[in-house]
Amino acid sequence: MRTVVLNLPENVDLDERQTVRFLAAKLYESGKLSLGHAAELAGLSKVAFAEILSDFNVSLFNYPASEIIQDAAAI
Repeated sequence: MRTVVLNLPENVDLDERQTVRFLAAKLYESGKLSLGHAAELAGLSKVAFAEILSDFNVSLFNYPASEIIQDAAAI
């Protein structure tokens, strides 16, 4: 893994652990990381990571509606 240094404004009310988990959740939401990789980044098991996603308004089911429609049409 790479190391990234991030300077946050003082008014951002997140500690280091919360910041890493937020970033992992948002990278998962955007499709940049799989659930497993995002959980690893967050320092959690897949199950524990899945449980905290809602804390960051991220759905566990990260599947675009357009792909659901395509899959349904293929069936």
